[in-house]
Parts: sequence; C-alpha cells; structure tokens
Amino acid sequence: MDLSGAWRAAPAREELRRTFHEPALDDRHWAEVSVPGHWADTPDLADERAVLHRHRFSMPSVAEDRRRWITLHGIAQQGDAWLNGAYVGNTDGYFVPHQFEITHLMRDTNEHCLAVDVTVPSFGDPDERSNLMGAILDPQLSGAAGHNPGGIWREVAIHETGTSAIQHFRVVCVDADRARARLAMRCVFDHPEGGPVLLRTWVAGFDHKLHHPAAVGENRVEWTIDVPDPDLWWPHSLGEQPLHELCCELVVDGQVHDHRSCRTAFRSVRLQDWTLHVNGVRLFTKGIVMLPTTPRPGDATPRQVAADVRAARDAGLDLIRFVAHVAHPEAYRAADELGMLVWQEMPLRGVMARGVRGQAVRQAREMIDLLGHHPSVVVWCVHDEPFRRQQAPTSTPPIVGQQRPSWNRAVLDTSVRRVLQRTDGSRPIVNHTAVPPHLPLLDGTTSHLWFGWHDGEADDLAAAIGRLPRMGRFVTAFGAASVDPQLPELQEGHWPALDWSPIAAAVGARRRSLHHLAPPERTGDGPAWAETTRQAQADVLRTTIETLRKIKYQPTGGFCAFYLADPGPAGGFGVLDSDRRAKPALQALTDACRPVIVVGEPLPASVGVGEVCEIAIHVVSDLHEPLRDGVVTATIHHADGTTGMHRWGGEIEADSVARISLLSVPALRPGALTVELVFKAVEDNAKSDKITAHSSVKTTVC
Repeated sequence: MDLSGAWRAAPAREELRRTFHEPALDDRHWAEVSVPGHWADTPDLADERAVLHRHRFSMPSVAEDRRRWITLHGIAQQGDAWLNGAYVGNTDGYFVPHQFEITHLMRDTNEHCLAVDVTVPSFGDPDERSNLMGAILDPQLSGAAGHNPGGIWREVAIHETGTSAIQHFRVVCVDADRARARLAMRCVFDHPEGGPVLLRTWVAGFDHKLHHPAAVGENRVEWTIDVPDPDLWWPHSLGEQPLHELCCELVVDGQVHDHRSCRTAFRSVRLQDWTLHVNGVRLFTKGIVMLPTTPRPGDATPRQVAADVRAARDAGLDLIRFVAHVAHPEAYRAADELGMLVWQEMPLRGVMARGVRGQAVRQAREMIDLLGHHPSVVVWCVHDEPFRRQQAPTSTPPIVGQQRPSWNRAVLDTSVRRVLQRTDGSRPIVNHTAVPPHLPLLDGTTSHLWFGWHDGEADDLAAAIGRLPRMGRFVTAFGAASVDPQLPELQEGHWPALDWSPIAAAVGARRRSLHHLAPPERTGDGPAWAETTRQAQADVLRTTIETLRKIKYQPTGGFCAFYLADPGPAGGFGVLDSDRRAKPALQALTDACRPVIVVGEPLPASVGVGEVCEIAIHVVSDLHEPLRDGVVTATIHHADGTTGMHRWGGEIEADSVARISLLSVPALRPGALTVELVFKAVEDNAKSDKITAHSSVKTTVC
C-alpha cells in the first residue's frame, strides 16, 4: 500500500512533540503537505528545520499468518516514526530506505495514524560539517545558499509477507566475460521458527536454488550464481546494454513467504593506472559532474532526471560523476538503459566533523545495497575535497597543506573505504578527490584543475602536466562559471561598480575568479559582460578537454567537466542553464568530445609581422577500429584573403593519438590569421560511412 498523497504537518515545537503521535490528536488545522515532497513548498513551513507529519489511512487488520512492514524510502534527513501511538523506529540518511515491522500495531483496528518527526540540518560550519547531505546542502554546489531540503521526499509504503521475511538484499556482478558471469548475492531474513528454507533465484532464463538450514531469528546468507554465456552490458560507445530482471524468493515448506527483485546486467570493471577497463576493454572516459537535478531532490520528476542523463550522452560523454550525493533512483535506471557509466560518491565533502564516522560507515553499506545491482555504477568514491576551502584558490589543489596529518583522509575515508571494499570488492574504490601526493604513500588521487578560471590561462594546463604528469592522471573537476545576462543585479549601480559578492555567490563562485575569467572593465555594461563569461567558459572547457585528450593514457585516463546544469537561474558552471537551455559551453563540450577530433596547438593571442607560428597537429580517435585513408587538410587564411594549404595522409590506429605534423605558419600581414583543420577518413569496419572532424586556431598579427 502506497501512502503517498496529502499529509498534515506542523512546526515541531517541544510541547507538540510530546503529543503529536497520539491518534486522538486533532490535526485538522495543520497545514497540508505532499508526500513525497518537501515542506518548503508550504509557505507556513518554509523556514522550519523540524516538522511534524501525520497521515490517517484505512487498512484491514493483518491476518495471523502474515507480517506487515512499513518502508520509508527517503527522508531528508533524520526522522522518528510512530504508528497508532507506538514508536516504530528512527531513520538517518536522506537516501537510505528504512524498513520496520508493524504487524503488532495493526492487529486490532482498520483505522491507522502514522506520525513522523522529520529534522533537517542547516549547512553549518563549512570546515566542521556534521551533516551527511553533501551536495544537497553545500551552497557552493546547491546554488541556493540556505535552501531547505527537508521533507519525506520519497514514497512511504506498507507491504505484507509470510511469517518469514527478507530484511536486506544485495546483488553485485563481481565478474563477467563471454563465457560466464558471476553474481554475488546477500540476503538477510528473519525466520521465527527456524528450519530449512529455499532461496530460489531467476535471472536471464537461469534458475538457481539454494537450500539453507536456517536458525531461529535473523539469518545472513551469501552465495554466488554463475550464468553461462551471458550477454554482456557495455558503455554506449562500446556496445549494447542488455538488462535482466532478477527475482529471489524466500520459500518455506513450499510456500513463498517473501521476495525481492531488481534489474541488473553482466559486466566487469577495473581501474588500472587510472584508466577504466569494462569487460576487459580499455576506455578513455569522457565525463561530467552532475549535481542533484533540482536543489531539493523530491522536486525532480523521473522525466527530468532521465533527460539530464540523456543530455550527457548526447554531448558525447560516457561517464557521470554524482558529486557528493546519491542521486534520484531514476538517474541510475536511465544510466543502465543508455549505457552511461557512473562515478558514485558518498555525501561527504570538505572537512567533516568526527561525529559523522559511524553514520558514514553505515550509510556506505546501505549505498551498496541500494545501488550495487546497477551495471552503470563503476566506481565508488568516498570523499570530495577533504580539506579546508582555500581563501585564495589556485588552479591546482593546495599541496603544502595536504602534507600534514588529517583525520578526514586517514581515519574517516579509510574507514569508509574498508567497508566499501568488504561489501563490494568488484568495483574500484577511490578514497577522495583532489588530494595531491602526500606522506606516507606519495600517490595522491584525482586532480581538480582550474587553469583559466582561478588564475592563468587554459593553455597553461599542458605545460603544467608536462612538469608533473601525475597531476593529469584523472581530472574530476575543471571548467569555469558563467553569469546569466538577465541577472537583475547586473543592472544595479554604476557599471562596473556593482556589489559583486552576491553575484558571485549566486553562481557558486569567487568574485576574484569571475573577474579573472572576464575582466568587467573590458565591457560596457552588465549583460555584455555576462555574455563574455559565457564565451570564456566555452573556451576554457574546449581547451582543457582537447589538452587532456591529446595526452590520453599518457598519463590521462579520463576526465569529468564541472558540471552539467546550473542549479539556479543566476548561472553557474553548467553547460546548460537551470531551465536546460544550452549555453555556448555545451557546443564547445560536444565538439571537443566527439569520437574523433583534429586539434591544433593553440596560438598566442597576438604575434608580430614576420614571426613564424608553429602548430602541432594531432588526430585523436576514441574509436575501437582503425581509421583508413585518413587525410588532414590545413588551410591558412591571411588577413588579405590569401590562403595556403597543406595535406597529410595515412591510417589512424584504433583508440590512439596521432601526431600528424608540426606546421610552420608565417605571419605575413597585420590582421586576423586563421588555420582551419579538417580530417576525413573511413572507419575500418564501415563500407561507406566517413569520419569527419574539424577545428581552427586563430591569432592576431600586429
């Protein structure tokens, strides 16, 4: 039975908390809220951080040979539940489903009253975070500082079982190849009378039976199922995405007492030298960071969530990084169907307080129970940026400060990693992001590189990685923010003497970085300046992606641009605005992520007459078939309209970077100098389909 619909709600005052769970309480004057939903949609409750919920419903009393359970699938963030005046249990963790037995509370009546006390924290101290809501509460990521995500944001449901019942269930594909796939199963069930049970599983036409001599009470059973000749699941750039329904039944004395089902697939994944291998095939991962689809997770519809996943695929990407949050369930279903890979993080970001360790460890186990069956999830990550935010951020993470011992890195992240490893050893686990090499391991993890945003130019990235290749192994954030030209604050005051702090805060940025990206004094008014930020954002993304693709596997295994869609109307780092309209950055991202690109080394902004510009030309192919009859054409356009042309030909190997030539271009006349690059070839397994790529480099001759 689904209890979604209109509920009653009131602010949680201490006096009312003592009696709100009593069925006889008159709640007719309470406000009405929607479940699933958030109480911030109700004006009288919008500023509350704790709200009492009540719901009356009718349901026949439970039969003697049956048991009844209630599941609260998602409460942001902590809740205490009562049914018919009796305490049921507590919840903690906004994404964690909580199941409680309520059989004894539904024996003697058909009319019932469910009461839930829900509390959501405020963001608090950014350098001592005590909440486990990650990106949902972080003002830098949510785009709505101080917003209120509190509520019962997912459904509340009641179901019945026999006298024996499943309490926890997990499925993980631990290995797969063309000959065999192995699923690891875990079932925790309650068996009041003890005795033999049968766990019967169906998947992909395969029937498996496990006889277990169960003890009285709670039993934990783990087993594996081998499926012969499986249809493998692939990322969309490598193959198809066959999905299979899996059903597991708990059978006692020939009767089905309970069951669980999910949709899963067969694939293997490993991370070697920061390069993902899916089913043994190497893949250079082109990805993007995703925030929650809406700042309050319950406001997003399944259609909106799936549309974001599809938008990432349509841009030529194959990896989504859910930064510091567990996403809406529809995101994982869509990723499974569309062949998108998922980098999944715990809701840990910045410096966490010591008190969160116990909950973080518990929620790590719950996360795998919830998501382990999804083939799209290929990486677990514990913690995003586990350090204090810099007062004056730079293009690379702080190195000196990371050499000191850190409880977050050494204790919290290691504790959570161990739980993830014990619970699911099939996927790679990354301790944290943006941590450079430090004692005692001197290894480091991923990098967050902001060349062209905090300081310098995007072109500086290549030289920086050349000096420290380890920095480019896997880049999990880069890009720049842009501002919406319609932002009212841009119209206020005498340009450019505006109050810049709220403008920067509204897009999750620093004033210093915005002004570095697009100096206000170079434009005549606010809207023109905002348009400049949008074009500069596109240039930073394109240059960074092209740089990383040119050094793929040497050392770069992949990247994630920061991020898909703005959380608010003011703007942000998204390539889409909050209404999902494309910015110039989307086209730049799409062009830079095409399977085959031709890239010329960027030129300086200006050169002198008579100078010779040297342009290194590369063709990058992510296709897993060679390209034959390849031809690169470079056309040089001088300011006076004269042109020159150069051609090179040959085969491009599969999944490779080919350096074509070092082209020398003389700057003959003042004005614009443009070099257009075009690549054409035929894929080796294609009969007539041609591969075409083009780009250009420009400078001004003075």
